[in-house]
Amino acid sequence: QCGNQIGAKFWEVIADEHGIDPTGTYHGDSDLQLERINVYFNEATGGRYVPRAILMDLEP
Repeated sequence: QCGNQIGAKFWEVIADEHGIDPTGTYHGDSDLQLERINVYFNEATGGRYVPRAILMDLEP
């Protein structure tokens, strides 16, 4: 659970730095934000960005 909470915060910060809102839509104001965005995100249909990660908690 702790790892997932840290991971969720990490993705929140990364999305904010790249101008990505919680729905995956780019609302940034700089071309630099889109530079190397593919390191962390995949571009989905409709111009949405999806994090390149899956977080799972295996504890019952």
